[in-house]
Amino acid sequence: MQKMLAANWLCFLCIVRVEGFFARHGKPSPLAIDLLLQSNEYDQPAGEFSRREAFELTVGGAFVGSGLASAEKANADDGYRPAPRPTAYRVDSTQPPTLIPLSSAKQEFAVLKKLGKGFGTDKAEILDDRVNLNNILNKAVFGSIDAVAGLTGGKKEESKFGPGYASFVCMGVPSKPSATDISQIVSLFEPMLKNRKDETAIGLAFCPLSTQSNLDDYLKSGNESTLVNALQQKGVRKDFVDLYLPLIRYAKTRSLDLLALSPETEDIVVARTKGLQNLDPDRRKSYVIDAEGFISMSGEPQFRMYTERSLLKDFTPINSDDKPGNFFSERILVHETAATTAATYAVRRPDSLVIVVAPIPDLRFLLGINGRIPRIYRFLDPTNTKVSDDAVTTVLVNPTANETLSKSRYLRLEIGTGPETLGFQSKVSDYLWFSSSPKVNLIPRLMNG
Repeated sequence: MQKMLAANWLCFLCIVRVEGFFARHGKPSPLAIDLLLQSNEYDQPAGEFSRREAFELTVGGAFVGSGLASAEKANADDGYRPAPRPTAYRVDSTQPPTLIPLSSAKQEFAVLKKLGKGFGTDKAEILDDRVNLNNILNKAVFGSIDAVAGLTGGKKEESKFGPGYASFVCMGVPSKPSATDISQIVSLFEPMLKNRKDETAIGLAFCPLSTQSNLDDYLKSGNESTLVNALQQKGVRKDFVDLYLPLIRYAKTRSLDLLALSPETEDIVVARTKGLQNLDPDRRKSYVIDAEGFISMSGEPQFRMYTERSLLKDFTPINSDDKPGNFFSERILVHETAATTAATYAVRRPDSLVIVVAPIPDLRFLLGINGRIPRIYRFLDPTNTKVSDDAVTTVLVNPTANETLSKSRYLRLEIGTGPETLGFQSKVSDYLWFSSSPKVNLIPRLMNG
């Protein structure tokens, strides 16, 4: 009886609002309806409505006939199993951030193709909602049609591209990557770069700058054993090199450039144990070319929040004298060096695409390597105002709840939720991409899901 009363009340409220929506915007297209209904069940306590049940109760008669809902109900008792969840999600810049699934291979291909063309990713939310974003049902009814339509081929453009619009795609892999993670990245390259003709580079965060000549030689000769030996001599572990060989081979096959992005191993040790001031001055200048911007960024309120809520969360003492400040010096040196190298390459090739492959902790929440690139680019080319934050797209590959600093089973989508930090809120990335359908309890705040 209680469930029936609740259903009737929800039905009455939402039919009124749906009719009002149609009066303002017209009836949605069949394609938009189909996209909206591509969602999956999730576990919920007994006696409570799932999101799909609530949706069916409220809009089943207004959007479509009852056939789809009835068919699923009938199949539920006959061993019905929900379809696998999508493997890719756009992180919408709402407050708090929400996830919009790319529900088909066609949608995934369209996004990757745009990134390959250099469109970048707008950091503003996809639509201007006039409803409470915390009310998932409201956004599902009134927002997802326009949101998904815009994401998958609507009129809304991403950031501009063309002459002078260099772009960057930062791909984050787990801190302890597997062959599956690297294979996933290579699989994303193909649709992204299939028809690309402008210069393209893949940046490797584990390669010291001194290995650049070795990477260049490999691209000319294809001699893997020579490259592996050279990288080992520069402090790169052999198992790490072997893990990334498929990606390196892909660059050779497609005639792409390879970029070494890391400071020298011994300089990372100096920064960690003695501080940045004790680095060799000439090397420090090569790592940090925008010294003024480097220093001022560290004092910005949003970066201080990022440091506290993300960067320092990975601190683990290496000895009794090690302090968080030492770890901070090490990481900002690593981030600045990678961003400087990527930006320098792009400034010299204004239509280029640079793909940075780095650990998730160095990219999450958009203020690591990725957050430094636009500033350094502007420093190198002050006359070019085309390369903004929108030119840098961040994709996390196979992220876990732990990698996003979540204390629950769900991924953490943002930092900056308190009253004093809400204005600096930063989402975890622009996209999440998985090798296989993620667990239901990993995906939070799913729109149209």
